[in-house]
Amino acid sequence: MSKRRILLSAAAIVALSSPAQADTLREAFVAAYQTNPTLSAAQAAQRAQDENVPIAKADGRPSSGSQFNFQENFLRNSNSFTAPLRQVSAGGEINVPVYSGGRVKNAVRAAKTRVTAGQFGLRGTEASLFSNVVAAYMDVMRDEAVVKLNRANVGVLAVNLEATSDRFEIGDLTRTDVAQSESRLEVAKGELESARANLIRSKENYIALVGQVPGTLESPPPLPNLPETPDKAVDIALQFNPDLLAAKERSKAAEIDIKTARGANKPTITAYAQGSYVNFLDTLGGNIPGADFVQEQSNAEAGVRLSVPIYQGGRPAAQIRQAQARSGQAYEQLIETERNIISQTRAAYSSWRASERVIQSSERAVAASALSLEGVRAENSVGNRTILDILNAEQELLNAQVQLVTARRNSYVAGFTLLAAMGRAEARDLGLEGGPLYDPQVNYDRVKDQFYDFQSDPNPEPKATRTVDTPAQTADVEPLPETPNK
Repeated sequence: MSKRRILLSAAAIVALSSPAQADTLREAFVAAYQTNPTLSAAQAAQRAQDENVPIAKADGRPSSGSQFNFQENFLRNSNSFTAPLRQVSAGGEINVPVYSGGRVKNAVRAAKTRVTAGQFGLRGTEASLFSNVVAAYMDVMRDEAVVKLNRANVGVLAVNLEATSDRFEIGDLTRTDVAQSESRLEVAKGELESARANLIRSKENYIALVGQVPGTLESPPPLPNLPETPDKAVDIALQFNPDLLAAKERSKAAEIDIKTARGANKPTITAYAQGSYVNFLDTLGGNIPGADFVQEQSNAEAGVRLSVPIYQGGRPAAQIRQAQARSGQAYEQLIETERNIISQTRAAYSSWRASERVIQSSERAVAASALSLEGVRAENSVGNRTILDILNAEQELLNAQVQLVTARRNSYVAGFTLLAAMGRAEARDLGLEGGPLYDPQVNYDRVKDQFYDFQSDPNPEPKATRTVDTPAQTADVEPLPETPNK
């Protein structure tokens, strides 16, 4: 019986270590990259951010407009002998900004800087998504192994209870021994149900992230290029973490905003040309018999307009102070981001290293607990150990096995989190297959210099997939064995 117990337990542990023909972590990455709404929404937000550059440039480009008017005078003053009955008019103007106090130039610079910040932020969103996918993937693998371990434990305890009951019937054991066996079996059934619920929750979380039902998941590949020391990890993170790089760009943009605000106190120069045309439709001078009036009028002019602000109610000073305060806020947020990244990197490194040591200890604990269970069973057969000793030894083995599969999960998740903090867990780092990677620079290059007013894109269609049609998940385990009658 002990050998059967060990084989069943080993099969559950192997679920986190041996490959199978199944879904892979890379396939989960590809599915999430192509269909996850968080990532596709971030990509759309970045495209919206790109448009701030042509919007800022528009303030420095020529603008033109025209007006058309038809007027019918139903009631005229009796002294207005020459007033027309009706008229049509048309006019147009062109304005060309020559100098705007640096506001346009700095607004464009700030917009470009925020585009760069957004692109770094998009990379951070990718890394965060992939970290969550790794955690969900490993949660499913861990919880499947735990369900198998608990199911095996229930089976063994059911056999123990049956054997204990048989020995009680022949007077070899007491009613207390049977009660202890029965209690442990019922507790194990409850733990199995909890493990099943955890597995279902992990599967549903996997579906929410990846967009599809998990199959039989393969063991993930080893993580590459993990640092040797926490200090080395922090050095890499401070250079390449996308969230930190985004915060630096946002701080630069906020500094440029101060220069933009200062432009409100400076003169502006605009070149302009305008003209108008009026036709009174032969109704001008209608009350004077025999009068001959010119029924059409037109004019045109061109010039340069200089606007010098003298007093604006304190608005420019308030806007400058506001931009300065926001720049200070952005700088403090940069320091906050840097602090958080340092903390996350060091914590992930510590968790990874600790999990590696826990794996080593747990492997030894599983081997020792299995040997201990063999010995306790043998000693019980000759009367040197009680049923409670066997039950305790079985529980210790189960605890060691659960600790082992949990440590393997924690190690991999912590290692990947460490890579993400170091800026080494983005789509370009993972070698994803299944289609071209999204490049935000392509859209930016497409729109940055567009100036035509009627050049728009088709209305967007959802890119992410829905999961409403996926079936409710189950733990997919065999029915619990019935408790034998005593």
